Amino acid sequence: MNRPLVAVPGRRAPHVPILRFSATLVAEAICEAVWTAGGEPVTVHGPAADPGAELPGRLAAFDGVLLPGGADVDPCRYGADLDPHTHDTVAFQDEFDLAVIRAVLQLELPALAICRGMQVLNVALGGTLVQHVEETDTLHHNAVHQVSVSAGSRLHAIVGVETIDVSSYHHQALGRLAPDLTATAVAADGVVEAAEHRRADVLGVQWHPEDRPTSTTDAALFADLVDRAGKRKDSR
Repeated sequence: MNRPLVAVPGRRAPHVPILRFSATLVAEAICEAVWTAGGEPVTVHGPAADPGAELPGRLAAFDGVLLPGGADVDPCRYGADLDPHTHDTVAFQDEFDLAVIRAVLQLELPALAICRGMQVLNVALGGTLVQHVEETDTLHHNAVHQVSVSAGSRLHAIVGVETIDVSSYHHQALGRLAPDLTATAVAADGVVEAAEHRRADVLGVQWHPEDRPTSTTDAALFADLVDRAGKRKDSR
């Protein structure tokens, strides 16, 4: 099987028990989900000196991109002051992920942005974030809850239903939506749960579909990304 290549930007970790040095990591669940859907997940390393250097040229070799979750985005990236709830920001990772989004748009690559990935997408396009979502009857920090999907949206075409259960693990969310994005799913408390680019082949979800790989609707997101990547591969 000649699988389409799906780039997964790595996350830097200062130390890992099985290694002598710092590491570039990708969650195994992400890779397994892409592989099961028929893609070839490939970890993309960000050089420490200049994480955005040569990214368009490097990503041009890929058929699709999956931008995973991670730490909080520094509010300076969207012109806000630091809220006490914002923590564990990593300047390097912000630079790298923002550069990935810009390269994705420049190269017109199919992409799926998960959790922090969708937040970075919104920031890269001029949107803002809510630095802390207070828990209500809809639990976001570590729970499964329902979201409503907009009829007629790309997401609706993928999952096939207007209400789905999702695995949520976040405390930040989209604030002001970037002009090039459309919100296509929301939680009961109004938190934006999915956003689609108006022109580019990019979809973002706030939840973690890799948490529930046997869920039909979550698996469909990875299958859709690999399908889009496969079509790009075949068109080259």
